[in-house]
Order: sequence, then structure tokens, then C-alpha cells
Amino acid sequence: MAIIDRTDPIFLTNNQHGQRPELMLSAVLHLMSHYTASAGESGACLKLASVIERHLKALASLPELAPVLSATCQQLSEQWAGVVERAMPVQEKHNFLERLMARSRSGEQAA
Repeated sequence: MAIIDRTDPIFLTNNQHGQRPELMLSAVLHLMSHYTASAGESGACLKLASVIERHLKALASLPELAPVLSATCQQLSEQWAGVVERAMPVQEKHNFLERLMARSRSGEQAA
């Protein structure tokens, strides 16, 4: 399960009248259609896919969202996380610990 970054601006919007899920849903649908349209022209955009994933996570976490819509957004956010993961260059996929372990192994072999 993916960890939600609550410091992301999508979660920090403060609306006095409550959150407007229909606006967020409209935005993510627009982003998804833009991603699809631009993917054929210049290849997949990692940043756009990441923004789509975050919007879907934010939607899924809204308490006023209908359960079926919340579940759909959660499932789609996981699928978009896979798109982001596959689009990342290999060196970016390694986390900090993996890089440290690789360095320590290469240091041991040199000694």
C-alpha cells in the first residue's frame, strides 16, 4: 500500500465550505485525458502521471466521497503508482538504503 504524503498541496487546500470532490474529480479527469493525448506525441510524462496519482489518493481519502467512488479512486491511484514506477529511470528506482548497500559492497570488494 502506498504512503500518502499529507504535505502535498492537494491535501493542504483550505476551503471554508468544505472540500469540493466534484472539482477534484473534474481536475483528475482532465489530467488523465491530457496524459493520454500527450503520451502518443512525446511519450509518457512522469510528472503528470505522478500528479494524477496524488489527486486520486486525495480523492480516495475524502470522507464525504461515496464508498464506491472512494474505492475506485484508491484502486486507480495504485494503478497510476505502477505507471509512475515503470516510467522512472532505473537509477531513480533505487532508494537511499539500496544505494548505501551498493556502496558498502563495492568498498568491501576493493579492500
